[in-house]
Amino acid sequence: MKVLPARFFETETGGREPVKDWLLETPEDRKAIGDDSRVAEFGWPVGMPLCCALKGHKGLWEIRVDLPGGRIARVFFCVHEGSMVLLHGFIKKSPKTPNNEMALAVKRMKGLKP
Repeated sequence: MKVLPARFFETETGGREPVKDWLLETPEDRKAIGDDSRVAEFGWPVGMPLCCALKGHKGLWEIRVDLPGGRIARVFFCVHEGSMVLLHGFIKKSPKTPNNEMALAVKRMKGLKP
């Protein structure tokens, strides 16, 4: 196990951090999401049930967070230049991950500078 320092994805225009903004909007879930993200960060590589690589999307991973009330959160990330880059987070509302959520994470991952 090793430490994989986490950082938030920043938009090119304005330097916004969408995952950080999302976490600030969800105070009741922020601790659980942060705790599971830290487990991945400080115990990399972490497998199921907490983390898994997303099939068909090379280099894209998800942190799976169980929230109170049976709700589920997902945080997509990739490893870039030795860091865990938190690309996108959302609360799951159906068993299947919506294509638009996945597409946004892939777009952000592809936009990272080498």
